[in-house]
Amino acid sequence: MVALLGVLITPDIAAEPTVLTGTVTHVRDGDTIEVIKIPIRLNGVSAPELKEPLGHASKQFMLDLVDDKNVRCKLTGVKTYDRFVGTCYLDGKDIGAVVIAAGLALDCPRYSSGRYTEFELAEAREQIKLPGYCRK
Repeated sequence: MVALLGVLITPDIAAEPTVLTGTVTHVRDGDTIEVIKIPIRLNGVSAPELKEPLGHASKQFMLDLVDDKNVRCKLTGVKTYDRFVGTCYLDGKDIGAVVIAAGLALDCPRYSSGRYTEFELAEAREQIKLPGYCRK
C-alpha cells in the first residue's frame, strides 16, 4: 500500500483521481512507466509493443527521457491490468505529447479525445499499428 496525498492505494483497488509526484523507477515500454514503483499507463497514448516495429526504440526514448527523473502524474482513478492511468509531466511538459512528437507513439483517440493528434508524425502513422481499443 502507498499513501498519495492522503489517498490510500492498494494493488487491487482503483483510486479516486489524484496526483502522484515522484521518481521514475522503471520504464516498461513507450507508454508505461513506474513512478516510485507504481505502474502508470499514459492516458491516450499508444506506443508500439516491444515485439512490434519501433517498440524497442519507443522504450529507449522513454528511458532516456524520464528514467530516474522526477515526474508529476495526474491519475484518472482508472486502473487497467496492474497499471493506474494518468497523464504525466516532466518539467511541465506532457510526456505523452513528447513521445508522440518524436514519432514513437500515436494518439489513442478513444481515451484522449484527440488531444494528441496534432503531435503525430505521418511516418509514425505508417509504421505504428493503432490497436482496435483506441478507435472510437
